[in-house]
Amino acid sequence: METELARTFLTILATGSFINAAERLHVTQSTISARIHSLEEQLGCTLFIRNKAGTTLTPAGAQFQKHASTLVRTVEQARQDVGIPDGFEGAITIGGRLGLWDQFLLDWLPHMQQLAPEISIRAEIGFEPDLMQGLIEARLDIGVMFTPHNRPGLIVDPLIEDRLILVSTNPDTRPEPDTQYVYIDWGPEFYVQHSASFPDFTGAAISTNVGWLGLTQILKNGGSGYFPERLVRPMIKDGRMTQVTAAPAFSLTAFIVYPSRSEKAYLSTALDIIRNVAAEDNYTLRPHSI
Repeated sequence: METELARTFLTILATGSFINAAERLHVTQSTISARIHSLEEQLGCTLFIRNKAGTTLTPAGAQFQKHASTLVRTVEQARQDVGIPDGFEGAITIGGRLGLWDQFLLDWLPHMQQLAPEISIRAEIGFEPDLMQGLIEARLDIGVMFTPHNRPGLIVDPLIEDRLILVSTNPDTRPEPDTQYVYIDWGPEFYVQHSASFPDFTGAAISTNVGWLGLTQILKNGGSGYFPERLVRPMIKDGRMTQVTAAPAFSLTAFIVYPSRSEKAYLSTALDIIRNVAAEDNYTLRPHSI
């Protein structure tokens, strides 16, 4: 059985429909249908029931899910084991939002290298759908993100709580979005809080889903936007930006996601180091599940 078929099956499961899976994998819907048809022929059963609401697993599909995950994980584990650079005993792949690499995960990297120098690290940037897909397919060992989804075989733990504040290059900025306001899409939780606080906001001239891009735009051309306090604190201190203290602040929890079972003994070391970094003064620690 080709692992591509198992990956396609897991992508449909993760996205909820053949259409969404096609978009995620950058292929046509007919290609997705052909792959699942081929898989069902090889297994001799029907895996999905398709309807207007999307797709649901048949009992046979639910039974195959664990085998598909094991198949993809085994192949990925073999690829990583074979691909370990000379001089290292193992490798770990971690993915996170760009806004979480800023300071937080970049603080983790040197600690990990110091405490586990025998482990090679691959660092990736992505958004929640791609990060979750990588965890499901075992291409990622650890994911750090704002809005994860609960999936079988994965543990989701609260890690840090970012405080998003409104900052501006203009000290006289009013405590609501203006013509120079740059909207940063920090995810659905931020959208809900932002909409409740600014019900008359209809959109910004510039919006982006990458915090670094919005921050660079504001610093270069002037303006305002919401960013994690930990990220803009140095810029407030050196006078490049001003916090709009009359504006509401928003909370955004970052989660750490990892497999419930892993053959990598050093995964627990990496997780412990991430939690230790989160417990430092610059971050708000959230208790993780036991």
